[in-house]
Amino acid sequence: MEKKYKSLSYIRELYQAIVDFEMGFQQMYDMTFNEGVVLCALKRTPLSSGELAKELKLSASNTSKVIKSVEDKGFIERYMGQKDRRKMYFSLTESGKVKVNSLKCDESQMPAKLRDILREIEK
Repeated sequence: MEKKYKSLSYIRELYQAIVDFEMGFQQMYDMTFNEGVVLCALKRTPLSSGELAKELKLSASNTSKVIKSVEDKGFIERYMGQKDRRKMYFSLTESGKVKVNSLKCDESQMPAKLRDILREIEK
């Protein structure tokens, strides 16, 4: 296989492995991967929507949708900032704390399929 097509093939495999991982994550935890990242980010400290957008590397609009979704599920709550009352902050609810503990946020285990693809690319 020509090198340029081989690269495209690796990209395709990588993309499919990520999709498979996200689908498995959603089935296992009953939430999207981005929702899980929001909970993990809030595990450390309350954050504003702008700070969450930076953490998720998403646009403000997409972040807003993810925030609303986890808020509707009862995992996070919003409150006004103490210093700047125009700014909203988000923190975990009690059920959010329970949920985030099941996510194992601190474990940096990459799915085996992704790890294998990356190893093959590095050869």
